[in-house]
Amino acid sequence: MTFKFSIRICLVCGLFMAYCSNCGREIPEDALFCPKCGTKTVKGVENNVPGPSDELKAAFVKIGQELEKAFSVASKEINAAFKTASENMQKSIHKEQVICSSCGEKNPNNAVFCYNCGKRIKSE
Repeated sequence: MTFKFSIRICLVCGLFMAYCSNCGREIPEDALFCPKCGTKTVKGVENNVPGPSDELKAAFVKIGQELEKAFSVASKEINAAFKTASENMQKSIHKEQVICSSCGEKNPNNAVFCYNCGKRIKSE
């Protein structure tokens, strides 16, 4: 990237003035950025000054890393919750069954009445 600046002296402050290579605006020689378009000046490049977009990029990278960590933790928690729910469902399915004394049908452990004949299995 080449910068083309013609030099003049400011009558008010005595600083050398230059022109922005991007938009042509007159800027002080010691400016790091053009006040009109934001382009880095020669001095800004020489001093390796980070531009506003550099700071935004760093902020977005940091936010992205934090989101990745949060989603990773959330994923582990959700998987653990699904595993626990699945285990609980399997336990409830395989609980001891109660056999109806009237018809011999197998009923879930928590049944009060037989699913087959309707007779009372347990007293409440």
